[in-house]
Amino acid sequence: MNSAMNPLAGPRVVTLGVAGGPRIWNSPDTWEAAGNSELHDARRAGIATAVVVADQVYLVDAGHSVFTQLARAGLPMSNVRGVFLTHLHSDHTIDLNNLLVFGLFETPQVPCEPIAIMGPGDRGALPPISPRATVAPIPVAAHRPTPGTAAMVDALIAAHATDLNDRILDGLRPSPTDVFRATDISIPDAVGYHPNDNPSPDMEPFEIYRDDVVTVTATLVVHPPIAPAFAFRFDTAHGSVTVSGDTRPSENLVRLARDTDLLMHEAIDFEWVQRLYGDSTDDTAKASIDHHHKSHTSAVQAGELATRAGARALLLHHLVPGNTPHSVWCRASETFAGPLHIARDLDSIPFGHVYPDAEPGANHSGPIITADQPSQTGAAGRALFQETNS
Repeated sequence: MNSAMNPLAGPRVVTLGVAGGPRIWNSPDTWEAAGNSELHDARRAGIATAVVVADQVYLVDAGHSVFTQLARAGLPMSNVRGVFLTHLHSDHTIDLNNLLVFGLFETPQVPCEPIAIMGPGDRGALPPISPRATVAPIPVAAHRPTPGTAAMVDALIAAHATDLNDRILDGLRPSPTDVFRATDISIPDAVGYHPNDNPSPDMEPFEIYRDDVVTVTATLVVHPPIAPAFAFRFDTAHGSVTVSGDTRPSENLVRLARDTDLLMHEAIDFEWVQRLYGDSTDDTAKASIDHHHKSHTSAVQAGELATRAGARALLLHHLVPGNTPHSVWCRASETFAGPLHIARDLDSIPFGHVYPDAEPGANHSGPIITADQPSQTGAAGRALFQETNS
């Protein structure tokens, strides 16, 4: 049996894609030196995570190739119950198109409950212009410059109306509006959120989704200029996983991740940012440096956050750049003493019962699991987790 869909196996996450940013990244040279020549391992897929509980699948983000990666992971589209978008940057949403259109051919009948697509609502206002701009940029789609999740899904379906109507009318295929239900996440009024003036107020986590398998809670994190930006926590009967989304160090994230079994946190190599842009006098390069430093988190900082939250294990993903040496990511072990995973595409990481002796916040010594240890990652790691949990 494919352990990814074994209803008797414990909950796990499958890292469908671990690259961050609107680029295609080659894998680090160390992976290829280890003898791995598989094309899908040589180039990281875009950021997307499957939370697998029993035989149900919950997607977090839809970066490039997520639809293909679901098939590679042995996770049927017909088992997907929800898609949760942390924010609406394109590297987190670009393959939503494939889920909506190609996904119809993987769902043989209209589900009893439509697949939930949940994410940020309309921003409500354009972000401020960078102070480095010498000429005011002209925004696109002036008639609707900041659509939310529901409007984006409507627009994607409308863009493919010719194809979809052929298949609905002639092929008697279901309509995506019957298979999927897109909803904007409502932020509690009392927290005082404003997209520009107060995009990440201190707040308590709030519930956004519940079924018979998981409860999903959310909080606002800090990823300017986009707003809102969310982190999500999935609680199951056997454990919990918290996904940071894109953010700089966030108190709200620490609160959401309190005593979580697995914290999945983004990481960026700030030294790479400086190497790439530091010598340039170009305003675009300077604005890029500004953005990365105000919007992202280093591996060391992610370790600090995991320790403060009392997380039992830490997994780094949304790696920027995708080809940074693993020694950079492993620095998270300087500030986090628990098990540390440096994610690769299609890793399967159990959570919950996996670390039974790891008390929340305990200063225990755990392994660093990186691509330099092929028994724990990549193709061999996937086989290992399948054998362990089948």
